[in-house]
Amino acid sequence: MFHSSPHSSTSFDPAAGPAADSHLTHRETGLSRVPVWLWKAIMTRVAPGELHKFNADPIDDVDYHFDLDYVGDGSRDHRLDVLVPHEHHDGPDASTPAGPLPVYIYFHGGGWTSGDKAPLTKYAASQAVEGMVVVNANYRMATRFKIGHMLDDANAVLTWVTRNIDEYGGDPTRIVIGGDSAGGHIAALLTAAANDEALAAHYNLDLPIEPGHLRGLVQHCSIADFSVMFERGFVLSLNFLRMLLPAHSQGVSLRDAARFLSPIEWLDKGFPPVFITTSERDYFYRANLNFIEALRRRSIVADTVIYGRHRTNTRHTWQQDARHPESQEVYRRLGSFVRKVAAVPAPSTQALSLPALAEPALA
Repeated sequence: MFHSSPHSSTSFDPAAGPAADSHLTHRETGLSRVPVWLWKAIMTRVAPGELHKFNADPIDDVDYHFDLDYVGDGSRDHRLDVLVPHEHHDGPDASTPAGPLPVYIYFHGGGWTSGDKAPLTKYAASQAVEGMVVVNANYRMATRFKIGHMLDDANAVLTWVTRNIDEYGGDPTRIVIGGDSAGGHIAALLTAAANDEALAAHYNLDLPIEPGHLRGLVQHCSIADFSVMFERGFVLSLNFLRMLLPAHSQGVSLRDAARFLSPIEWLDKGFPPVFITTSERDYFYRANLNFIEALRRRSIVADTVIYGRHRTNTRHTWQQDARHPESQEVYRRLGSFVRKVAAVPAPSTQALSLPALAEPALA
């Protein structure tokens, strides 16, 4: 197990993978430059199996509120679930009802082209029993829709939460957002827009959240650094970039346009603490290392769980499968992260006690 300070520049075990300046073919996956159509076909084929496998042995200690329409248009793409622990108490005798719980908003992955909230139900329940209200949301996807539509939907979820979550025992002033893979990217880009007016204006976003109410960001095998898309041997073709870009990006070079897709380019001083989980078996491993280093270089809290190649249960988005001890460790650490960042009085999350977030950087 390799340790590093959350405040320091990232200094990873050289055995963990290629050096940051390496231009070798990516070791994270045997796939290279997968086209959009093939990725979507693969995701569509595996989805039914994931729905059953990931939700085996459901959690009973949670109240489930399914398929709430957060826009009001009746579309499946605009539905969310709210999961609430049955009862929560504080105090030594556990007899006094606790106040409102922190809120964790989650967006599923699927390469921006596929996926659904339903397979993430048990994952969401696993977080709810850690002492939070969890919102598990759908959103519009490519190839029909662009990244701007996805951000509009994520922002609409955030708006719904600020207006309604108190009815479910949640505290709209203590929100953490996150996701896996593409969903994590959407969460990270929305977080960046909440802290950067230029990025918000680029996507015409009017965010409802007050400064300091967005307490943290969670990234499971996400891609916050789009520069890796241009590296030889990357898993996704560059058509994923073209697919996501808005119409007003036409005529701009692909590298310049990609800057507006890449959260790592928009790390404002108000950026909240981040919890990042990845592994050497993750397609986006290198992008995650880059993001961690960029956060720490700016003294932004980066709490991490990173597994080495020998942990065979840690392929891309393994966090969804509760059967594995590696996933259970992520759930435990995620619960601790949310409790820590949500406990900090607004708007002082940036002053979070960093030593309390010391973590294994490679396990």
